[in-house]
Amino acid sequence: MSVLFDLIYGGSNAVAGLTEGAVNAAIAKHGADKEIAFPDTAYFFPTIYAATGVKVKTLGDLVPCVGVLKSLITNQEELGQALNAGLATAVGAEIIEGLKWVESADPYAGETGIGFVPDPVIRSLGVPLVTGDIPGVAVVLGKADEPGDVCKVVKDYQSKGLLTFLVGEVIDQCANGGVKMGLEYRVVPLGHDVTSVIHVVTVAIRAALIFGNVQPGNLAGLLEYTKNRVPAFVNTFGAIDAVVVSAGAGAIALGFPVVVDIDLGENQVPGALESVCDHNETVKKSLELREIKIKVTELPIPVAFAAAFEGEIIRKADMHNECWSSKNPTAELVVMKELNEVEDHKVTIVGPDLDEAKDLALVTYVEVAGKKMQVDFESVIERKFHAWFNYMEGVMHTGQRNQVRVRVSDAAFEAGLRLKDFAEVLYVMVKNEFDAVVDKCQVTIITDPVEAGKFRDEIAMPRYTQRDDRLASMTDESVDRYYTCILCQSFAPAHCCVVTPERLGLCGAVSWLDAKATNELDPNGPCQPIIKEGCTDERTGRFESVDKMVAAATHGAVENVTLYSILEDPMTSCGCFECICGIEPMSNGVIVVNREFKGMTPSGMTFGELASCTGGGVQTPGYMGHGRHFIASRKFVSAEGGIKRIVWMPKELKDDVGERLNKTAQELYGIENFVDYIADETITTDCEELLNWLTEKGHPVFEMEPLM
Repeated sequence: MSVLFDLIYGGSNAVAGLTEGAVNAAIAKHGADKEIAFPDTAYFFPTIYAATGVKVKTLGDLVPCVGVLKSLITNQEELGQALNAGLATAVGAEIIEGLKWVESADPYAGETGIGFVPDPVIRSLGVPLVTGDIPGVAVVLGKADEPGDVCKVVKDYQSKGLLTFLVGEVIDQCANGGVKMGLEYRVVPLGHDVTSVIHVVTVAIRAALIFGNVQPGNLAGLLEYTKNRVPAFVNTFGAIDAVVVSAGAGAIALGFPVVVDIDLGENQVPGALESVCDHNETVKKSLELREIKIKVTELPIPVAFAAAFEGEIIRKADMHNECWSSKNPTAELVVMKELNEVEDHKVTIVGPDLDEAKDLALVTYVEVAGKKMQVDFESVIERKFHAWFNYMEGVMHTGQRNQVRVRVSDAAFEAGLRLKDFAEVLYVMVKNEFDAVVDKCQVTIITDPVEAGKFRDEIAMPRYTQRDDRLASMTDESVDRYYTCILCQSFAPAHCCVVTPERLGLCGAVSWLDAKATNELDPNGPCQPIIKEGCTDERTGRFESVDKMVAAATHGAVENVTLYSILEDPMTSCGCFECICGIEPMSNGVIVVNREFKGMTPSGMTFGELASCTGGGVQTPGYMGHGRHFIASRKFVSAEGGIKRIVWMPKELKDDVGERLNKTAQELYGIENFVDYIADETITTDCEELLNWLTEKGHPVFEMEPLM
C-alpha cells in the first residue's frame, strides 16, 4: 500500500507545484485583479466554491486557494489523508483548467473536447438521470494499449444508456474506432490533458449544489451527496502515472470507484480501487461497484436501440428516407379497443417500404386493449413514440400527432432497417412499459399517401379534437384529486411536485394525465394521489391534504405549500426546471427566463444565478421554478394576479408561448395581443429602461396592487 501512497502524494505535490507556478505566472502577466471565470455557470470555480465557500472571481482570489490545496497534502500513509491529497489534486486541476479561460475566451476551440460543461446542460440531464434513462456516469481516461478494447467498453456503456466522459488519448482512439461522440450520443470528450477530468468532477459537484441543496463550504455534505446520489465511476486505460493515481484518489474521495486495467496487486482497495485486466469484465465490474442495474430490452431489429441515440441528428447528406408532414400526410395515434378487437402482435404495413421510396407518408396507428386500460392513457402512450423511434440508431424523429418528421440514415438502411422494425419497436415497448394496463397490442403503419391522408383526416384529426376538447374542460376545480411527483428525489431529497390539470411538473415532462397513468401503472411509485380536502385559502391554493402529503413525501422537510402563489409558501424546485419566474420590484411585475437563455435579465441575474437560489428542494418566496407550458396557464401566479404580472421574458420563450399566452389573456382579461406588452432582451435587460418601456406601452401591471 505504501507504493500507492507514494504515487498519490507524488502526483498531488506535482500538481500543487504546477498550480502555484501557473497562478503566479498569470498574476505577473495580467495582475491580481484580472477577472477569471468558467463559462455559463453561477458557481464560480465549482470545486473550490462547494468545498470552501470561496467565490473565485479574480486571479488574486486563487492565491489563498493554492494555500488550502497545499495544506491538504500531508504525506501520511493513511487512506483518509491520501484521499484529501486527491481532493487537492482536483482543486489544482480546476485552477489549471480555469487559467485557460484567462488566455482565451474558448480555449477548447478546434479541439476534440468541450472542456467545461455549462450549468444548463447539467440541468437538462436532471430528468433522464432521475428517471433512469441515464442510469449512470462513466469517466474513461488514459490511452488503451489496444484501441479496440476502449471502443468496445465505451460502445457498451452507450448501448446501456450511460453518460460517458472521455479524457486523454482515449478520445482519439474512440473517434478512430467509429464511436459516435457528442452530448447527443451521451459520449462526451472533455479534453486531452489529464486535468480535463475536473470538468466531470464539477458536473457531480454542481449536481449537489443544484439539486441537493448542499450549501457551499459543507465539504462533508458534498462528499456524502456525490457518494450516495451521483452514480459515477472511473475507468483508466493503459499505464498510470502519479498524477492519474492522485486524480483517482480524488474520485474515490467523492465516492466514485476506480477500475484500472493493470494489476495493482496489494495496492487495491476493495470497492474503491480495483484491477480488472480482462476488458470483457470492465463494464460488468464497474456497474457492480456502483450498484447500477441495467434493464435491457431485447429487440429483433438490425440497429442498436438505446436512449443514448435519442439526440442523434440525421443530416440531409446522410439521409436515406424522410417522412415529413410538409411533404406527405403523417399521423401518430393510439386508440383503446375492446380485447376481442385486437390481435396481439399483429403488424400491418400499408404502402411502400423504405427500399421502395425515399419520401414517404407515415401513419403510425397502435391499437391497444387491456382490462385496466383507460382512454386517458392513449395520449400518454402516444407521446412515447418520439423517444422510442429516436432510441433506434440511425433514426431521427421530431414532432407529434399530425406534424411529424422522421429521417432514416443511409447506415441504418444498409444495416437492414425497415418499417416492420419500427412496428416491432412499438409493440415491444408498449407491452414492456405499459404492461400493467395493456394486455394486447397491434400496429399498423401506412405509407401510401392516399390511405395515409384518409386516415389522418377521417380518424386521427377527429380523435385529436375530441381529446383537446376534453383536456380544455379539465381544470383544477373539475377533478377530485391531484398527484405528487417525487421522481427527482433521487437527486433532490427535499423536493416534491404537486401536479394538477392546470399545473404540470416543473420539469415540463409530467402532466396530470402522466401522473395519473404513472400511479395506475405503479400504485406504490413516485406519483401518489392527493384527495382534495380542507381548502383553507382558494386564492393561494392552500389545502390541508396537500400539506399533509407534501410533508410526508419530503419526510418533513417541507410542511406547507401553496399551488398558485409565488410569495406564500411556493412549491419547491429541484433544479431541472425549464423556467424560473421571479419578481421584478421596480415594475411591480415578474420576469420569466428559460434555462437556454444565457444573457442577463432585468433582475441583474442570469438564469444560472437565479437558479442557484431557487433549486435544491427549497422554498424561495418571490422565485419559482416551473415548466414552459405552465406560463400560459390560468393558474400561473394567480394568487398575485396571474399572467398580467409578466413584464419580461427572452424572445425565444416569448415566441414559443406567445399564441397560448395571448389566448389566456384574452379569455381572462379581454386583453388583445398581450405579448406585445412583454419586453425581451432585444428591447432591454436593464430594470430602469424596462420600467420606462412598460410605462410607454401602458402595461396592465400598473393597474395591479403592489406585490410587496
